[in-house]
Formats: sequence, C-alpha cells, structure tokens
Amino acid sequence: MALSLGKSKRILQCVKSKICVVGLGKNSFWSGWFRHGCPSSMAPLAPTCRKPDAVLIDAATQFATRRFESTKTEKHVDSLCDAEDNQLLDFPGGKVAFTSEMRFIPESPMERAHCYRVLDDNGQPNMSNFAQVSKEVAVKMYANMLTLQVMDTIFYEAQRQGRISFYVTSIGEEAINVASAAALSIDDVIFPQYREPGVLLWRGFTLQEFANQCFGNKADYGKGRQMPIHYGSNKHNYVTVSSTVATQIPQAVGAAYSLKMDGKDACTVTYFGDGGSSTGDFHAALNFAAVMEAPVIFICRNNGWAISTPVSDQFRSDGVVVRGRGYGVRSIRVDGNDALAMYTAVHAARKMAITEHRPILIEALTYRAGHHSTSDDSSKYRPVSEIELWRMARDPVSRLRRWIESNDWWSGEAESELRSNVRKEVLDAIQVAERVEKPPIAEIFTDVYDAPPSNLCEQEKLLRETIRRFPQDYPPDVPAL
Repeated sequence: MALSLGKSKRILQCVKSKICVVGLGKNSFWSGWFRHGCPSSMAPLAPTCRKPDAVLIDAATQFATRRFESTKTEKHVDSLCDAEDNQLLDFPGGKVAFTSEMRFIPESPMERAHCYRVLDDNGQPNMSNFAQVSKEVAVKMYANMLTLQVMDTIFYEAQRQGRISFYVTSIGEEAINVASAAALSIDDVIFPQYREPGVLLWRGFTLQEFANQCFGNKADYGKGRQMPIHYGSNKHNYVTVSSTVATQIPQAVGAAYSLKMDGKDACTVTYFGDGGSSTGDFHAALNFAAVMEAPVIFICRNNGWAISTPVSDQFRSDGVVVRGRGYGVRSIRVDGNDALAMYTAVHAARKMAITEHRPILIEALTYRAGHHSTSDDSSKYRPVSEIELWRMARDPVSRLRRWIESNDWWSGEAESELRSNVRKEVLDAIQVAERVEKPPIAEIFTDVYDAPPSNLCEQEKLLRETIRRFPQDYPPDVPAL
C-alpha cells in the first residue's frame, strides 16, 4: 500500500535534515519519489552538504522518467483518499464498503441451497421452464440409461465369476451420465472419474469396445495396461480414466484454457464425486478456472459416500455447490436423478461457459445405489433399507421411463425388446472379448519413451527371464514376444 501523506511528510523532514536541503514541498520530486520507495540506482547519489543543489539536479535528471511514469500510481493514491472519504475501500478486486458493526460471516446459511428439479418422483414435470427435448433425444437418453444399467449388471456378475478382475457400476447415477452427455457437443472434451461410461455410450462407444477394455485384450485401446473400466477414446474426446482421485479436475481446467486460447467453440467437462471435492486438486482447479476464465464445467456427483466415508464426515458446508461462490465460480445444485433437470442445467452451463468464458460448477445430488466397486460391500457401513429406497423409489431410469410413456413415446413392448437385445449384445461381446488374445509382453514398455532408456530395457529383460523360469505363475494366453 502507498504510504499515507502524513507519514510521507515526516519522512521528508528527516531527509531534509540529512541532505541539508530546505524548502522541499509536497509537490517536489522527492515527495513523489517516496511514494515508490528508493530505487537501487540511488546508491551513487549519496548527498553532501557542500553541493546540495548539484545533488538535486543529478537526482532529478535520473528520476525524471520515473516521476512521469508515477502519474497512474498518484491517481490511484488520490482515488484511495476519495474512497476513504466515501466509506469505501477501492481494494484490488473491487470496492469494499466499511462498516462500524463487527459482524462475522456465518459458517453456514440459514437455508440450504435449493435443488433444481423438473420431474417429480412419478416422472411428471412440475414446471414448464426447462429445455425442450425431442422424442428422438428423449428415447435415446432412456435407451442409453437402460443399456448402461443392463451392462453394469452383467459385467458385475462376470467379475464375480472371475472372468474379469474388477468392475465399477453406475447404478443410481445413470441420469448424470447420459443426460449430461446429451446436452454436450462431441467437440467438448471429457475428463471423467470412473463412473461415467454413459458419456462414452452416448458418444458411440460400442458394447464390444467396453468388453475389450474390461478384458484387456489386444483390441483394447489401452493395450491391456489399465485396470478394467479405465476407458479412454481419442475418437470420442474422452480422456482415459485414472484411478488417482481428482487429478482430472485441474487437467480439465488447463485443457479448457487451451480451447479458449485457440478460439474453439467448445469446453471441457470434468466429473468427480463428493470425495474428489475433498482433495486439494479440486480447490486449486476452481481457483485456477475462475482466475483464468476457463470454459470448463465441473460436475460433482454428490452420491453421499466417498467409498465408506459419508459426506457428514467430509465437510461442514452445505454440500459442494456453496464452494463455487468462494472462488468466484457460478454454481447450481441439481437433482441428479432427474434426467431432464440434468439435461437443462448442463445445456445452459455449456452455453455460459463458451460464450461468457467462465467456469460453471454443478452439484448433482444422487445416490450410489450399488457398491463402490467389486472390492466393496456397502452394507457394512450403510443400512440396506436406505439402499433399497433409492434403488426402487428414486431410480432415475424408472422416472424418465414414466415421462416418455406419458408422452406416448414408449411402451411395454419396446421395453421388453430393448432389454432382451441389450442383454444378448453384452453377453456376445463378453464371449468375443474373452477369445481375443492378450497384448504381447512388449507392449508394457512402449508408448512412453521414443527410445526406451537402459533401465527400462533391463526391466523388460528381467521380466522375460522370470516368465521363462516360472511359466506356471503367468497367464498362458499372454504372448511373451
């Protein structure tokens, strides 16, 4: 902050006595100079009492340019004085009003942030102000949500049979997946967590491609180097899933800023759970996005649980939506089990993100109706009755079905046919994926370095020797070449 004028005068008096100069007024060179501090170039100007005028002439010559450059700062100082007179502080970031009342900002609002909703639990609209969805889009949304539900059920059982090593379902969160994808453009880049396969499904990723990845065969785009459900597709602008929680959030901001710099008519979208919002990456990303005005949409799937940790043990704030305001990010809370509400909110968020160059935070309230993964038994830390309530009474798939049926866009016959066809297609895809050979051992060491370093070559050699010595400890269907 600039020195106050009173303090400057006292310093000036001290300087006068040191350099044997009298008559330095408030408009002199020195008074302006003290507002900026003594520059390093002043060192050779040690004044003497014998030729004070010469000292002042030399100093004025060297600092004349700085004095004229100080005009902007002097005006700022004047504005500060005017602001104080008007009980306002013209502080960086905006004017702040003064008050004589000492009042702490409460730790939480009197009323929780409202949740935007279109369809009630019976699938009936409670309002007319929402993005209109055509029959074609609505039926495709429902078909994708149902397909995801059937696919999850079969792949989960495949893991239980030992046919794949791991799986994560999206049961109860299908609307967040599919409805958000429907509101986006294929040019928008997706940075997923690991519970968003519905976005890929909407963009055209086939059931066979899902199966290939889960079985890690030669047709898997990741060449078998990732855990099951760690999907990725350049063709569909879907960045590969990484297990590390929340690392995708700041990555999405950086990519969004790149799209903005290139003038692209697109944004990035990143998904994460309530647990992800408890990481440092989340907070850094929101601040980064707000300051850089990056076109990114943050979609938080607040399903109540970070594996076995409830939200009540994670934060004391009103969920995640209120955090956006602290970083200057426009935010909204949405019913994540309402496909029309999700579609409308994401549609509006995308428009604001791109046209206004701003980040948007969406907190989607939902419930993880399945286990966290095949490595989890959620009945150990939450009541089964609670799970069944959300699975049956608040199922997002059933809610959307009631709405399209009320519009005469769907029927029981269409339902039976779709379920039968999807089930057959998933089972066929699994059988095909099982028969495709695994990627060769050499693929473990590729795609990182242009020329593999010596230590990596040594590791590959050691692995091959170990397989030859202990072949019984390695899958026989993995080519050693």
